[in-house]
Order: sequence, then structure tokens, then C-alpha cells
Amino acid sequence: MSMEYRMRRTLPNDRAAIIMPVDHGLIFDRIKGLETPSAPFPAWADSDVTGFMMTPGQVKQTEGFFAAHPHLTRVLTIDTYYDYRQLDGAGSHSLITTVEEAVRMGVDAVKMLFPWNMSRVEQAALCERVGKVVTACDAWDIPLILEPVIIGAPRSEEVVAEEERVARIAYDLGAHIIKIAFPGRERTARLVAELGVPLVIAGGPLSGDVSETVDAVGQTIDAGARGIIVGRNIWQRDRAEGERVLKEIAALTRGVSFTS
Repeated sequence: MSMEYRMRRTLPNDRAAIIMPVDHGLIFDRIKGLETPSAPFPAWADSDVTGFMMTPGQVKQTEGFFAAHPHLTRVLTIDTYYDYRQLDGAGSHSLITTVEEAVRMGVDAVKMLFPWNMSRVEQAALCERVGKVVTACDAWDIPLILEPVIIGAPRSEEVVAEEERVARIAYDLGAHIIKIAFPGRERTARLVAELGVPLVIAGGPLSGDVSETVDAVGQTIDAGARGIIVGRNIWQRDRAEGERVLKEIAALTRGVSFTS
């Protein structure tokens, strides 16, 4: 399978992607809505999502389900990170599997965090790690979704600007797709225009009412983002409200097309 094939599976050309992340157990352990790690797949597979962001354990336990639902994209999270505020006061980032293993498992893309609020030494080590993953992804023809993030920081103007700057570093390291917390319509449009790399926007933790979530998604798509990664703002709501969010988001993702 070629890079183009996997890219088109991950980010369709005839609509904006809706990828539902359910990989939170790698960091948060047992959280509301993911008490049973495999539950979201049958619960939401027929609700207009285009795919899921998953852990290695989830991929292994759901092979049969996804064989029966081949239209759904699988994005494998290949790393984990423990917050810099915990225990010894420093963040710790590490890979948990390999690109070769991801290809063997048959997923469509791999995803890594790119947490930047670490020491210069840790930043350099992280860049080296990302560089090796990019090289492996290019060799195996599988896209890397890289997520620049200032973990644990409030969404201040300074943090948003810093994440925008780190997105440029992600580009220069060779990320095939960049995932970033919504920085506003203007910044999103500028990143799309300047970087020329597909941009997807993270939905983040459950917050606000339905209209706020839908409005942010609308701005994201209008600004040229190729998709949204939204989970907790759907599956941590009451079922009826979550279905409403997803239905309204899905309507926004249709009627747009992309040339590559």
C-alpha cells in the first residue's frame, strides 16, 4: 500500500475527516466514557465518523470488527507521555511500539504527541525520536500525524502562539499531517496556506455547549483544515447530546472537497 493510498484513507478527498480518538487510556487510565476500551467502536461506527484513533491493545482486540467495517480508518497512537507536573516535576515521552509493527497491524496512519514544554535537552531528544519515526514512515509508506502541544497549559494567547510556532517545527521534521488544538480561524488559515501540509484540529476535553463545539468545527473547516479529531466532546456527553454534536459536525464536513 502506498503513502497516497493511506493518506486518502485517513483524509478523504470528498469530505473533511471526523476521526474519533479513544486512545486516552494510555495517559488517563480509566476515564468516563472509556470504562470499556472497546465500547466506542460499535457505539459510534455507524454515526458518520470516518475513523478512530486507537491504542495497540484496542487494535488487537477489534480486528474482527474492523474487518467487517473496512470503510473506517484506524490511526494508531505509538507513544505516551506523562505530564511534567507529576511526581518528579518533569515530563517523560516515549514510544510504545514501532512503525513496522503498525504496518503489520494494518492501520492507516500513526500518531505521536509533540509536547514542547520540556527542557532543551528533552526537546532535542524528542526531535531525534520524531526524525527516526518520520524516516521509518517514509520507508513503510505510512503517514505520521504529529501533534504539537503545550501540555497542561491554559489556552492563553501565548500558548496558542507557541503551539503555532511548534507546528512549524513539526513541518520541518517531516510530519505528513499536523494535528493542533484549534488556534482560531485566522491562524488555522495561515498554517494551512504557509505549511502546505494537511492540518487536522483537535477537539480537546469536554467543554462548552453543543453550539460552541459545532461553531469551532465550522470555523476549522472554513479555514481549510482537512479534518477534526473529536472524542470527549462527543462520547463524554449524554448519548442524545453526543449524537446531536456528531450529526451537526458531520453536516459541516460534507460538501467540501480537496485536491490532494
